[in-house]
Amino acid sequence: MTDIANAPRPTPGSVPPSASARAVGGAPSPVLTLIVLLSTLGILVYSAFLLNPSHRGDVIPYVAVLIAESVLVFHALLSMWTILAGASDPRDFDYYRTHSKLFERGSKQGPQSEWPLLIKGTERTVDVFITTYGESVDVIRRTVTAAIAMRGRHTTWVLDDGKSDEVRDLASELGARYVRRLSSGGAKAGNINHALTLAKGEYFAIFDADFVPDPSFLVETVPFMVDPKVAFVQTPQTFANLHTTVARGAGYMQTVFYRFIQPGRNRFNAAFCVGTNVLFRRAAVEDVGGIYTDSKSEDVWTSIRLHEQGWRSIYIPDVLAVGEAPDSIEAYSKQQLRWATGGFEIMLTHNPLSRHRNLTMDQRIQYFVTATFYLTGISPLILLLVPSLEIYFDLRPMTVSISVLTWFLYYAGFYAMQILLAWYTLGTFRWQTLTLAMVSFPIYVKALHNVLTGRDVGWQATGTARHNSPYNFVVPQVLFFLFLSLTSVVAVYRDISNGVATLAMAWNVTNTVILGAFLIGVVRDARLLRRGLPRQEASASERRATPRTVIARPKDYPTDFPPVYEPAALAGAGSTAPRGTS
Repeated sequence: MTDIANAPRPTPGSVPPSASARAVGGAPSPVLTLIVLLSTLGILVYSAFLLNPSHRGDVIPYVAVLIAESVLVFHALLSMWTILAGASDPRDFDYYRTHSKLFERGSKQGPQSEWPLLIKGTERTVDVFITTYGESVDVIRRTVTAAIAMRGRHTTWVLDDGKSDEVRDLASELGARYVRRLSSGGAKAGNINHALTLAKGEYFAIFDADFVPDPSFLVETVPFMVDPKVAFVQTPQTFANLHTTVARGAGYMQTVFYRFIQPGRNRFNAAFCVGTNVLFRRAAVEDVGGIYTDSKSEDVWTSIRLHEQGWRSIYIPDVLAVGEAPDSIEAYSKQQLRWATGGFEIMLTHNPLSRHRNLTMDQRIQYFVTATFYLTGISPLILLLVPSLEIYFDLRPMTVSISVLTWFLYYAGFYAMQILLAWYTLGTFRWQTLTLAMVSFPIYVKALHNVLTGRDVGWQATGTARHNSPYNFVVPQVLFFLFLSLTSVVAVYRDISNGVATLAMAWNVTNTVILGAFLIGVVRDARLLRRGLPRQEASASERRATPRTVIARPKDYPTDFPPVYEPAALAGAGSTAPRGTS
């Protein structure tokens, strides 16, 4: 029997080179602009309907709906605004001129990974950091191999917080430098800051261990550094392992963000780092005291500090690295808990709207949206409970004078357009995305509770789930499913007795079905991961929408034994001298 570690994975040569680096975003098309405008109109009409005093029902359910829908409406409107702001192309004349002269004719000797990267005729030094923390050696091998093979002279470092001798040997075998810290302080951010005391390149790229870079990553990102105010160049996260319900939901949930929101934020100089597939200017990071270490969302925190210091960020929607989405409910829960905790930390301790923040108004708004985004994941919890208030206590959010048809027309203008926008963006309807967004509220409630109480959520890299029972992570959803099932039975019996079908009954049954579908998906995913079944082949539409791998060009590795940095060497020498070279 095979296990999941041996399941088919992206391999060099599995897609044509032309598909290895392509844009997945850009300026909104006329059709998308029309859909966004109609969605915005639907949001405004629905908001007016909700706020109309003549439509107000009983106080408790009305206030509950108003709170939940206000969060959703606010974020929907800001998303529409960001998309309509347009994806301004960050490439200017200086970029293209630098790009065309990045490799001078006389310097093109030997393997392309050894060609010096030139900006204004001067060679620039680049370090490539691959952070690891318990990922499998096969996963790390794939990423390190591709990183070393990237075009342009650079030094590849494996930053191993997993303290694995296998990873150390792998780095030596492939020709990468290896760093092992004495402690794990600061988690991933601390790992990078420690590496910056060893590496001295002017720029450094960061890749998580499961993100395989494209050969052209440096070629497409380094030319932006011709502008001395650019602090970092971020590229999207794209996933290749959409083989489970959770992975599909988690992967596609981020599509709108990477295709339209982040490009739109270029206009406001508010695109933020997402922790991997990014190129940093060392001087900028040093200007803010290094990568921020006091949060599990070191990427967003570092971005906001850079923007507060007046640095510029660049986001390009080109796929220049492909990784793995969390494919189990355990991995998804821990990833979302980490991300949501970071967002709530900003909301509660570093309010972007405060007058003490050195940000433009556009940046304040964009970071406030980021900080409050995960409240949209708590809103479904409130909306799940509203139908039961009517079924058990006869409390209605809207006045009884409103017919079901009238309510539906206003409601459809809001939600139907959101679904249409998601469908247009993805090229098809993804029920996994809708389901996962609805049932993830326990994660976000826990994240908010952790921030309010100061509880540390710990650190676990995506892709290093311990394969605990998935049912340990869906206990709240199971309890809610049982409650909603019972409530549905009560509602159906009541409506049959009264001879009138109510909206509360229909809504509660719908919620029960969605929760049930999610739990069925969890059971199926758990069985799939336990058995290590081969991953599903992508449909043609999926292959068009999402690249499933990247090409790693045949490598030309240095023949000399690479230096290795590890605690024994550092402690013994009392310096950062590489072992084997001193």
